[in-house]
Amino acid sequence: MSQNSMLAMILAGGRGSRLHDLTSKVAKPAVHYGGKYRIVDFPLSNCANSGIDVVGVLTQYESIQLNSYVANAGTWGLDAKDSGVYVLPPREKADANLDVYRGTADAISQNIDFIDSFSPEYLLILSGDHIYKMNYAKMLAFHKEHKADATIAVIPVPMKEASRFGIMNTDEEGKIVEFEEKPANPKSNLASMGIYIFTWKTLRRLLLADVKSQESSHDFGKDIIPTLIAEGKSVYAYKFEGYWKDVGTIDSLWEANMDLLSPTNELDLSDPTWKIYTEDTSALPQYIGAEASISNAYITQGCIIDGEVRNSVLFTNAVVQPGAKVIDSVLMPGAVVEEGAVVTRALVANDVTIGKKAVVGTADSEHIELVAKRVKGVE
Repeated sequence: MSQNSMLAMILAGGRGSRLHDLTSKVAKPAVHYGGKYRIVDFPLSNCANSGIDVVGVLTQYESIQLNSYVANAGTWGLDAKDSGVYVLPPREKADANLDVYRGTADAISQNIDFIDSFSPEYLLILSGDHIYKMNYAKMLAFHKEHKADATIAVIPVPMKEASRFGIMNTDEEGKIVEFEEKPANPKSNLASMGIYIFTWKTLRRLLLADVKSQESSHDFGKDIIPTLIAEGKSVYAYKFEGYWKDVGTIDSLWEANMDLLSPTNELDLSDPTWKIYTEDTSALPQYIGAEASISNAYITQGCIIDGEVRNSVLFTNAVVQPGAKVIDSVLMPGAVVEEGAVVTRALVANDVTIGKKAVVGTADSEHIELVAKRVKGVE
């Protein structure tokens, strides 16, 4: 095992209920993003690029499609000898009818035997539903330099938004002295990114104790990390600089796609030095018709454009027919906007058709409109 014996575990079992119909049949990490990618591509690619070659993916909600997707380790170059991506569904029943993890820490506790089989010195725990690039090897070097028991990646957020996150209060050296889970009156703006490195021996002891506690919610933010701090262990904040987006809502998913249109976008999906790997989708080259009008757009392979596209992101095989307008919008794979239809400030889900001359969304709407079912047009 490379990277000084560090194994990664990706928590990819979230339902993503705030994404509404986009996650009615697929897990949140399997939702499409950025033309041809899926959200889970980012933590997996970060692992591959950071030299981590053993990754466990913990699935739960609507996991069939996600399981089959991540099981192809070769997509991320993790199919060599002594490496691999392992799909790990829940093993225990939290109630009589549903196999679930009781919390983020419980997800790891149920897989202690799997982790032990690789004898790691360090364990990297990742959320499977964020968009970002990060070199975990640098974070591990920080962890080792500070002789930490736990290191938590943090990112500064606007103070007015800090109450939405787990907030780290640190001393002058970056040691975390207090962890506040979504505080009403935050003392700092250092938000947890849901990225942790633990010294495995220490974490294993805490997990075994946590399993036996009936008062615990079996969560890293609510139980494990506060216990480490209360015990006086070395818990440090690792400050991340770069693009990071929590795409937990329709608005934030739309915003993350719109960010790709900015000339100063820090994500840069075409960066050859930090490639984001994804499945190889078979599609024809994009086709731009003679009457098409395109400005500030991100258009993926297989798209057919005969209408107007302005300030929008079009995923694989999206279609904009003659006379149609797509403005400030996201068309997911296979979406079709028929003749004369107008789509404004909307996110159109996979394979959804906007009928002829239909009007969807408005330029002054407060929130982005999700279109998850066919919109009937003029017959």
